[in-house]
Amino acid sequence: MIDVLVVDDDFRVAEINAKYVGKVPGFRVAARAHSAAQALASVQRGTIDLILLDHYLPDQTGLELVHRMREQGHGTDVIMITAAGDVTTVQTAMRLGALHYLVKPFTFAALRTRLDSYAALRRTVDRVGGRGIAGQEQVDRIFSALRTTPAPPSPGLPSGHSEPTTDLICRVLHHADHPLSAHEVAAETGLSRSTAQRYLRHLEQAGRLRLTLRYGDTGRPEHRYAWVAP
Repeated sequence: MIDVLVVDDDFRVAEINAKYVGKVPGFRVAARAHSAAQALASVQRGTIDLILLDHYLPDQTGLELVHRMREQGHGTDVIMITAAGDVTTVQTAMRLGALHYLVKPFTFAALRTRLDSYAALRRTVDRVGGRGIAGQEQVDRIFSALRTTPAPPSPGLPSGHSEPTTDLICRVLHHADHPLSAHEVAAETGLSRSTAQRYLRHLEQAGRLRLTLRYGDTGRPEHRYAWVAP
């Protein structure tokens, strides 16, 4: 699980954002904070993977908090969620290493897209990190994991299929460096295997995925799916 710190001076907004996070498979809210001091204390305890950070806080700005964290050696990942839309603030956030910048008001789908890309980034880094040294192909894969443009939805989704779930499965396959089975897709997305199979079958029939078969010594061949670039 990815432990998230939700930081917003408005208690109601923090609660809404926390509920959004709780709806995304693989993420959980570890703490909430309503000031920079509270947020820094949570980070110093060393249990936070990702901060959803408002810029307008009562004691410091969000970016001042990030700067202070970096000075203290905390490399905790940050996604800015704020009403501050001026270019200077956005540029400063980039220079301090914010991975995404989401302007209020936003939808659950917009936040989920950022969280899904962040989870893809962590999986990619874990895979590449096991090799010790990353070549250009691996570096490109790490940076591409942060792209938030959702895959084009399949036209005419069948009854019982949703676009967010379709986008989630497409994103997992898009960032995978090898074909995945329904079992692996289910593990990556938090869906049941039967649900993953249903969506994979539709996406393959729609031409979004390529189906290959892997034969073992006995039994049925395993169906494996790979992303097809549009």
